[in-house]
Amino acid sequence: MLSKSIVHDALAAALSSGGDFAEIFVENTEKNNLSMINGAVEKALWGVDYGCGVRVFSGYGAVYAYTNDTSRDNLLKVAREASEAARGNASGAALCMDFHTAAFENIHPVRVSPSSGPKKLAAEKLRAASDASFAYNSRISQTSGALIGVTQDVLIANSDGLWAEDRRSRARVVIEAIASSASEKQTGYTAPGALAGFEFLDTLDYQAMGADCAHIALTMLDAQLCPSGRMPVIIDNGFGGVIFHEACGHSLEATSVAIKSSVFSDSLGRRIASEKVTAVDDGTMPGEWGSLNIDDEGGKTRRNVLIEDGVLKSFLIDRLNGLRMGMASTGSSRRESYKYAPTSRMTNTFIAKGADREADIIADTEYGLYAKKMGGGSVQPATGEFNFAVVEGYMIRNGAVAEPVRGATLIGKGSEVLLNIDRVASNLTLAQGMCGSLSGSIPTNVGQPMIRVKELTVGGRR
Repeated sequence: MLSKSIVHDALAAALSSGGDFAEIFVENTEKNNLSMINGAVEKALWGVDYGCGVRVFSGYGAVYAYTNDTSRDNLLKVAREASEAARGNASGAALCMDFHTAAFENIHPVRVSPSSGPKKLAAEKLRAASDASFAYNSRISQTSGALIGVTQDVLIANSDGLWAEDRRSRARVVIEAIASSASEKQTGYTAPGALAGFEFLDTLDYQAMGADCAHIALTMLDAQLCPSGRMPVIIDNGFGGVIFHEACGHSLEATSVAIKSSVFSDSLGRRIASEKVTAVDDGTMPGEWGSLNIDDEGGKTRRNVLIEDGVLKSFLIDRLNGLRMGMASTGSSRRESYKYAPTSRMTNTFIAKGADREADIIADTEYGLYAKKMGGGSVQPATGEFNFAVVEGYMIRNGAVAEPVRGATLIGKGSEVLLNIDRVASNLTLAQGMCGSLSGSIPTNVGQPMIRVKELTVGGRR
């Protein structure tokens, strides 16, 4: 995307006023999106986002500047401005004269590029999901569907001589059904995705997805309001992992750990969870939504065991925060685009398989809430306090799943939930989402098997 001579000169300019380290990030991203309402195409969009970011380290601080004008003169101007703002040592760091190309295996092959994927075929698939939702029940009042295709080419080079290039293709399908009564509306939703091309579309059952969304919407439309109080809560697999991601995962990122704003900053090597809990962040999983060959600093992604049998083993670390912590990067540096400086972020983060059986977990629960499908919520990273909505929920009575309930929220603190997990099943699955933080919105997987929290505050009707 840029010649080595231009990149070399830009790095030299970035260190011209001093500085300990300089980095260039160049991006060319093509987006190919389609959206439908009630089985009819609403929008079909294609676009390109292109630009370059320059980062300069000085001590434990950094300056970041970006531009979408990568002509030689402008890029050198931006790099010099970043260097002057960094105000590093007058001597500056030595600049490596020869780049070495990062070697890595591409474990995410693409057969059908999202940049030129068949939109007509995609529309037919989304229409099949819409038809299945409407056929499920006459109270389905509206459907929507979307196809999201992204191809991102990146170049990362730095003053240590690193030269890394990669292509990342992602595809995602979004299906939604709305059920309506005279006074109420409820929604069923699913959004599978992968680090893959549009061949991913052929792996999905659109009629089943449409029917399932309709089922959730109708079930919640007829459900009673959830009772509130402290009770055992069983959280199902897949997107149930959003609680660990938000309430605990962000607190294990060096972004907060390095500045002592995480509840776990001083807990490395200590027990922070039930011995039944092992938690992993793994950016190397082939084809998974949150995976990468290399992170956004050009380092290889890794499988990082965060918690093992309840003991905190590792944080997620980027280069800058690693300097502050005196620890090496874990291949966890990510950003939304060239407009953001990178920082430590999650990839595919999940609670690992346990040994309990799902049927036994339910049968051994006399009374409680079964959160079959989780929704969004809010978290205070410094304390881990959270509030999450339950999209599909049921009461458990006498060891069996009973009536559906709506309006349930799960309220608690991440550190307490980890210690209160007393059952972990073996049915691990992952679910796709977008995670927002300092470096923008990025694709991440959450996941877990079915778990039971022996006591948790449930918000609902008193």
